[in-house]
Amino acid sequence: MTCASMPLVARLGSGIPLVARDRELNRLRAALAQAGRGTAGAVLLAGDAGVGKTRLVEELAASADDTLVLMGRCLDAGETGLPYLPFAEALSPLEDTANWPALAMMLPQLALPAEREPGTGGMIAPSLTPGRRPEQDVGQLQLFDAVLGLLGDLAERQRVLLVVEDLHWADASTRYLLSFLLSRLRSQRLLVVGTYRADDLHRSHPLRPLLSELVRLPAVDRLDLSPFSAADARRFVEALSDDLPQDVVRQVAERSEGNAFFAEELIAVATCDDRSLPSALADVLLSRVERLSPEAQHVVRVASVRGRRVRHDRLREVAGMADVALDTALRELVQHHLLVVDDNEVYMFRHALLREAVYGDLLPGERVRVHAAYARHLAEHLDERGAAAALAHHAFQSHDLAQALTASIKAAKESERAGAPAESLEHLEKALNLWNAVAPADRPSDVDEYVLLRRASWVAGTAGQPERAVAFGRSAKDALDGQSPEEQAEVLLRLSQALAVLDGNEREHQEVMTGAWELVRDRDPSPTRARTLAGMASMLRQQRKHAQARDFAEQAIADGRRANAPGAVADALGTLGILDDHAGRHDEARTHFERAIESAREVGAVNTELRAWYYFGLMYYDSGELAEAARVYTLAGERAQETGLTWSTFGLEIRILQVLVHYYCGDWSAAEWASEPPGMSVSSTVHARLAAAGTHLTVSRGDLAESERVITKLRHDWHRDIQIALITGGTGGELALWRGRPELAVERVADALAWTGKLGGPWVLADIRIGAVGVAGYADLAAKARRKRDAEAEQRAVESGRELAEHVRLTAKNGVPRSGELGPEGRAWLARALAEESRLTGAGDPELWRAAVDGFGYGLVFEQALCRWRLAEALLGADRRDEAAEQLRLAGEVATGLGAKPLAEAVAACAKRARIALRADEPVRERADLFTPRERAVLGLVAAGRTNREVGEELYISEKTVSVHLSRIMAKLGASRRAEAVAIAYDRGLLE
Repeated sequence: MTCASMPLVARLGSGIPLVARDRELNRLRAALAQAGRGTAGAVLLAGDAGVGKTRLVEELAASADDTLVLMGRCLDAGETGLPYLPFAEALSPLEDTANWPALAMMLPQLALPAEREPGTGGMIAPSLTPGRRPEQDVGQLQLFDAVLGLLGDLAERQRVLLVVEDLHWADASTRYLLSFLLSRLRSQRLLVVGTYRADDLHRSHPLRPLLSELVRLPAVDRLDLSPFSAADARRFVEALSDDLPQDVVRQVAERSEGNAFFAEELIAVATCDDRSLPSALADVLLSRVERLSPEAQHVVRVASVRGRRVRHDRLREVAGMADVALDTALRELVQHHLLVVDDNEVYMFRHALLREAVYGDLLPGERVRVHAAYARHLAEHLDERGAAAALAHHAFQSHDLAQALTASIKAAKESERAGAPAESLEHLEKALNLWNAVAPADRPSDVDEYVLLRRASWVAGTAGQPERAVAFGRSAKDALDGQSPEEQAEVLLRLSQALAVLDGNEREHQEVMTGAWELVRDRDPSPTRARTLAGMASMLRQQRKHAQARDFAEQAIADGRRANAPGAVADALGTLGILDDHAGRHDEARTHFERAIESAREVGAVNTELRAWYYFGLMYYDSGELAEAARVYTLAGERAQETGLTWSTFGLEIRILQVLVHYYCGDWSAAEWASEPPGMSVSSTVHARLAAAGTHLTVSRGDLAESERVITKLRHDWHRDIQIALITGGTGGELALWRGRPELAVERVADALAWTGKLGGPWVLADIRIGAVGVAGYADLAAKARRKRDAEAEQRAVESGRELAEHVRLTAKNGVPRSGELGPEGRAWLARALAEESRLTGAGDPELWRAAVDGFGYGLVFEQALCRWRLAEALLGADRRDEAAEQLRLAGEVATGLGAKPLAEAVAACAKRARIALRADEPVRERADLFTPRERAVLGLVAAGRTNREVGEELYISEKTVSVHLSRIMAKLGASRRAEAVAIAYDRGLLE
């Protein structure tokens, strides 16, 4: 058999035999069938290069009846500058895309003519020029929501299979979008299959952390495609070519090492020549190239420089060949199965390994010359989408650093407009690295280094990397030299915005913001001066210099209107609303917030609009109008989502308040939805803060093991944001109390209070809440000591509890946030702290607990129910049984309705001990015993201080059997130690 007559086995969707893949194919088909029944899923298909991943998904797609199949492929770095390429490739043929305008960022054919910007010769984009308002940039979620919505619409009509191949080459934005989609797979009739090379994932590969995140999702499965066994490899070789001698079949099967692609290439060599088989794959691949005509060799080498895919017209220009000669060479390459061709006049290497071998074999000078030829061609076609990024790559590889710099700047702009800030940042970093390597005369004339740094700071912030945003902002400040005061002030404004996001930078933020003001203090009104005035007003408001803040805000409004800077006007109006709220003038505050929202929306100042929404809702939240706060935050959250800024600074604050408001109101389903993580690689601070807010829900629901894992992990994130400490300091203490570990509760409370004190506390409301939990911990410690008749331990707990309660009282007295009084939430937590103090020496004071119940009565459903439980205990201690029964029934109804298992169990245990029916129409009934008789006997002896051996001797069982019983007891109680199990059993009324 000659090479030319070899069977065609290399085309996409070809008849390459599928050998020994029944198990993997059946798993994929089962996942697809499950998706068709309304349970969406995803499969991550891993395997070495050439092992048969593509062939397997092709077989799945070919056999998927009544299924819409969408396929896209990631390309190697340098082949394209287009973010989201596999999704664009998969979705482009669909007519439904026109219903989702946000997809224009990904699919250029959807953009209106005015939105398509012609080439600018690679010069600096308008988005990099001074004066652009940061809030004009929107995040990626607008595009992400559109993709999810489109797939959901398609899945309502027909089962959908989405295949994304070669994820090891995925750009950052593609990875983010994939993470977003997979984290939101619910009931769509959709299966997503992603393939990647497992052997390419080195330790620092960017796909590795994403895979770790994805495999934990319930809808995601991982499928490893291993190489063929020796027997299967031989079957594959025999199926692929049935006329090879048996000794050659054996050699090919052995040399291929179970890799399907290697086997195909070895067969191709074996059928062309009788010489002995090469020992290395590169030799195998290159030996096939060397047998081609000189013209075909030239074309395949030129194609390898462009990447795995190359357009026909581009290849013709760079190869420098006449049409007839080029067509002849391409026909030869296709016939010999080195290239395949798709329907869009694009040639693609049959396998990435083949392209890599050819490219690696080029001589250095040859490689530079071909890269330069591609760069010259791309420079003439910069109006094409992605051409600037490709030009930057080829110019750099051909050592034309000036052209690479200019193209990188243009590519940064294109990526940002496509909703891909991570890629935009990458291009800006390349430009900054090239800046000093390019002679000043060869740099773009309309941009300077400080402008690039300022823009990089903004893009890093929108990409969810606040630390890098600060670093770039500082570098931009250091690069200032000879610029006008307005230009210098713009750089300082950007740095101040970046610093404001992270805790611990307050002094630097003040210095930078003040420095910007000094630059423009004596200048005429301008947009920069108006924005600086608005920034000063916001900073002074944070420093509680309210009178000065109001003066600066009013000046900002006046300057903004004179200089036509509506964004600054909206920002200042929002600050006036906050100041009015703090002064108790709620009607004026409402007016200013509504005007700020309206003004910001008119000019697209989305961040400013979200800031006004956030503080508008906070006004209602702080004043105890939770229903109104929930309404405002619902509208604010919808606005953040539709603008793609859910995870921006104020988008995140709105989402966290949605969690808290819905949690306190008792709408725990909505709180659970709001606490769902973004599922994309945004800042770790975003994940940590959202997880912290979610611990309210998980602790109260009784997800104790998961809560323990999260809270322990979040302790390492306290440095990221003070709010993480303020929330988990309290929920961590509550968790320890529910687990029967009051000593851990008071330890966590002390840790949190010490931390907040170091950061300039007190944080009034949080300190009162955390302190109340701590007093409850000391009350439980005192009760535990009384049960053990340990008078000394009881006295220590009582004294420490009273000391902490006094700290709470002083915090409430000296640190009131406004108008000399606490808000309703602060007053309620103070009442609970005082009631918990009364438990230090007994059952507690019923009147103090009734005050706590009334304090939370403005809408904090769970907290009020918890106080009713404690009120019932205090009433039972005062022998007021009927009143206690009513409080227990009310608390039990709320706990059951919310699904608050720990509280429900505590209420039930209290009712059981008091012989009280929780339902008025039912008599008291004994609940089913949690333990078997033998487990109860073991637990009772352990509680009496017996060792495992002593328990065994007394019950006539082995020590090992005692250990087994104890393990079961601890599992039932959620305890990790025997002493903890005894304490929990006592607290739940399971031991008398």
